[in-house]
Amino acid sequence: MAYDSNNVFAMILRGDIPCDKVYEDEFALSFKDINAQAPVHVLVIPKGEYVSMADFSVNASAEEMTGFFRAVGETARELGLEDDGYRLIANTGANAHQEVPHLHFHILAGRKLGPMLSR
Repeated sequence: MAYDSNNVFAMILRGDIPCDKVYEDEFALSFKDINAQAPVHVLVIPKGEYVSMADFSVNASAEEMTGFFRAVGETARELGLEDDGYRLIANTGANAHQEVPHLHFHILAGRKLGPMLSR
């Protein structure tokens, strides 16, 4: 799948749409999800044009990969989530219900989250 430079996260990265920023560096941007599914629900997106984890794992440079994953950890630290814990989710593709075609990790926390999947 080709990257769509008009997806909502691309527009946020360009500054066309505002966000409630939590963390930013040269590799990633973290911001609060507008449709929060937990008391803490933050999205972490790479600044590069990557559709999914599949795309990122093949096409990102080692520096981008390291920087992105450090940004995920730094976001969790800045939110004070390390002691009580948090969940990371990255959906890839239609069956996983990926809604925005730009790689993003969800950081969810602030309560006991229950099992990974409902049966």
